[in-house]
Amino acid sequence: MTTTVKIAFLPLNDAAVLVAARDMGFAEAEGLDLELVRTTSWATLRDRLVFGQVHAAQMLAPLAIAVTLGLSQQPAALAAPYKLNVNGNMLVMATDFAQALDQSVAARLADPLGTAHDFAAAIGLWRRKPIIGVVHRFSSHSMMLRYWLASAGIDPDRDVVLRVLPPSLTVEALRAGEIDGFIAGEPWGSAAVEEGLAETVAIGERIWQRGIEKILAFREAWLEDNAETVDRLLRALARAAVWCDNPANHSALAALLANPRYVDQPAELIGRALSGQIVARSGEAPIAHPDFMLFAREATFFPWRSQALWIYSQLVRWKMVEHSPDNAAKAGAVFRPDIFRRALAESDVAMPGASMKLEGAVDLPLAVGSRRGELTLGPDRFFDGRVFDPEKIDEFLAGFGAPR
Repeated sequence: MTTTVKIAFLPLNDAAVLVAARDMGFAEAEGLDLELVRTTSWATLRDRLVFGQVHAAQMLAPLAIAVTLGLSQQPAALAAPYKLNVNGNMLVMATDFAQALDQSVAARLADPLGTAHDFAAAIGLWRRKPIIGVVHRFSSHSMMLRYWLASAGIDPDRDVVLRVLPPSLTVEALRAGEIDGFIAGEPWGSAAVEEGLAETVAIGERIWQRGIEKILAFREAWLEDNAETVDRLLRALARAAVWCDNPANHSALAALLANPRYVDQPAELIGRALSGQIVARSGEAPIAHPDFMLFAREATFFPWRSQALWIYSQLVRWKMVEHSPDNAAKAGAVFRPDIFRRALAESDVAMPGASMKLEGAVDLPLAVGSRRGELTLGPDRFFDGRVFDPEKIDEFLAGFGAPR
């Protein structure tokens, strides 16, 4: 008997695992019929999940935590047993603004700390307080942008304007002069660069080398009541993710995503992020960033609770939530490594033996304890060299100085 599972998504490259699971037969092999529901904005997607119009959703990791903490419209207990990807976003700024930065485009991407200071200087030369599009207040992109700006003494709530708009509307808003740049998941940054409207200023992969992006979110009650269906879905997604990460499949994956039902952008444009070939300025040769976007390798799909707590630390830092032991516990519990382990227990997927780790502590590939097979974690450094210990949130926050 086939089970139908409705999953909401946005037209982004990081819907790749969902699309591959459906169109390449991985879900069918688990007896699942995936009904992928294309959605325009994160607010609409959130509501579709919270109010039960879909069973699951591709979701911004911070948004799942914010909904659970009651910070975003209707509160609801959400659970995330699977990460769809890490990295994959970029900050692009209007060509005139970008040209005020001192470094070459390649140097900008390689030196995010220096670029942040260049950015701070360019703000004073711009014709207005820069308006930067973000896809949601509670997005990984927004958290990383704030973290990056603040490293150069830029107050993201005072020195720039952060304007929320759906990813698929970012390029048009830039063309109309409504914003001066934006940070979003691919392929929208590349689309703006391709049109000559913007240049790439920073990429998420260089701000946090294995920065969390989208997760698969469920209403907690539905997840608990449908354990067998959830397990089948996670097994299908894990196999699809391995397929997506294989460079030999990137052309086919780009063609799938280019379909109007999904991302509806040129396959060549979509393929840049998948292959880590980033065109930072229109007409220039691509710059290789092979870890620009990951789906499976290095346990990408494992939901580390320490990453949920890093997100929580940023919500506290920017006064979006009051810090308390109860809030920290709720935030960390959104990520469900126990469900991941249950679903993949009989598979050949190597998975960590721990559920938390120091975030930002790995400089070089590191072999770690695994409950099955050999597992190597890739570098996960933050651009400023900080290390986040999930058991010392107060110390981490104190390292940024007195509260604003």
